[in-house]
Amino acid sequence: MKYKIFLYVLLALLYAGCSNNHDPESDTHEHEQAIHEESDHDHEGVEKEINKDNQKNEEPGHEDCDHDHEGVEKEIVEDGHQHEEAEIEKSDDGHQHGNAEVEKSDDGHQHGEAEIEKSDDGHQDEEVKIQLTAYSADFELFAEADPFVVGESSNVLSHFSNLPGFGALESGQVTIRLVVNGAETRETLDKPTRKGIYSFDIEPENEGLGVLIFDIITDQGTFELSAPGVMVYGGEEEAHAAIDAEAVASGVNTFVFTKEQSWKIDFATEPPNQEPFGQVIKTTAQVQSAQRDEILVSAKTNGIVMFRADNILEGLCVSSGQVLFLISGSGFADNNSEVRFMEAQNNFEKAKSEYLRIKELAQEKIVSEKDLLNAKNQYDNAKLIYDNLNKNFSSTGQNVASPMSGFVKQLFVQNGQYVESGQALVSISQNKSLLLTAEVQQKYASSLGAIKSANIHTMYDDQTFTLEQLNGKVLSYGKNTSHDNYLIPVNLLIDNNGSFFPGGFVEVYLKTITNTRALTLPNSALLEEQGNYFVFAQITPELFEKREVKPGATDGLKTEILKGLAQNDRIVTRGAVLIKLAQATGTLDAHSGHVH
Repeated sequence: MKYKIFLYVLLALLYAGCSNNHDPESDTHEHEQAIHEESDHDHEGVEKEINKDNQKNEEPGHEDCDHDHEGVEKEIVEDGHQHEEAEIEKSDDGHQHGNAEVEKSDDGHQHGEAEIEKSDDGHQDEEVKIQLTAYSADFELFAEADPFVVGESSNVLSHFSNLPGFGALESGQVTIRLVVNGAETRETLDKPTRKGIYSFDIEPENEGLGVLIFDIITDQGTFELSAPGVMVYGGEEEAHAAIDAEAVASGVNTFVFTKEQSWKIDFATEPPNQEPFGQVIKTTAQVQSAQRDEILVSAKTNGIVMFRADNILEGLCVSSGQVLFLISGSGFADNNSEVRFMEAQNNFEKAKSEYLRIKELAQEKIVSEKDLLNAKNQYDNAKLIYDNLNKNFSSTGQNVASPMSGFVKQLFVQNGQYVESGQALVSISQNKSLLLTAEVQQKYASSLGAIKSANIHTMYDDQTFTLEQLNGKVLSYGKNTSHDNYLIPVNLLIDNNGSFFPGGFVEVYLKTITNTRALTLPNSALLEEQGNYFVFAQITPELFEKREVKPGATDGLKTEILKGLAQNDRIVTRGAVLIKLAQATGTLDAHSGHVH
């Protein structure tokens, strides 16, 4: 301190000798005040004062003064103090400045971005909370509670989510019961404090290990949700010490995503599923109409095609027996259907009259039995020919009708076109059942007999269906290849649910039966970054850890996880992309709690 006073006196004498324009009394007053004050200020103040006097003395003839100032500054530096980029220690009044690590000040306050330590009164600036998580078939519970201490009121901020949709519980009566050694403390709330949130206040009566039970009454029924392993402590210090020892640490890859945020999006979590997962063969398949659901209508005679209905186009719905075309041979010299029809009609009428006449004569024994049989034979033949033509033809030509209900899949002729007997006119399809013809490489030939199921992915609307969802089955697989195609066909039959179109292509994941079990996750849980795959593992329902995994095969819906997960982990399966966006905000404190 004496050395500092000496420096200030020396500085004052230098200013008095080199400043002709200054008021001596003013300078003396300022420096005396600096001398007599205790040094509660850092050396940055000295530099500011020097700079202030330098600005006043920036006149010709004062270079000597500037050199003296530089010498004073050097002496100050030599004294062991540093003014720039130095670690700032605690000053006498307990305050700290700069970007250095902040320690506890005398008055118990803390500054800067340092780790929060305990103040002199033994408490932390942040309230201690315990976190409880429980699941049932119908609800998820996430609660943040004050430590349970005998005789003291504890707040239990409870978040309830409906399962499996993970939406907030918006209405219903909830009763909380804390049971410890047979003693029960309870409170009932008839409605949420906020959407999905019930805030309870309970006062434990007994010390020991207990269980929290939530009785939930909604329009859907009565439910019970339990959170075991709740400890009630005898004193506050014991509670804080135990909770600090068991607190969940926030790692470098953990991110906070609150329940309020998850309730606003399509969100879900679930543990990995351990199930049989065999070889999967990924390929493409062409969609075709099943043979029983499609029919080709052909012409039965030669002639000119005349459309009998308006707008006969592909996609037109038709009913069974509906007349679509008329094939007319009128005006043809040869194979005139109208002439043949009239000829058959005349022959039938003639044979009929002749038969009736001979039949009457035979009753009177005028003609022989042989003549009667010949007349009847001619009549029957003429009738067959006439009935056949009369059924499908008229005097104007042949009527072509749809043999079944469905829609026009493909039209092969135009109005007024000449066709010959047997030529295709139109194809009618019901489009109820579809045939998927997939082709696989020969290296999978030994595995084709083990194919028992498949998943079908539509590339145009990005949907995936199981073979069971489509009421499908594996029909057959090829036993050989052709000279122009070295792939082996596999045929599947499915019901058309409206997502498939004959003639298109789909991705097919052929699944073989196996006894090998593996951990699997829905494909929506996986995130890819530069060739690496990650998932978000739930530490608490509001704290998630980004974890790298090694995926195996996929069947279009689920992916085998070879490394990085355990069966008791709980993984975000819907909404993982939004958790990733929350990561961009930076790591938050896992114990930050809620402010409602």
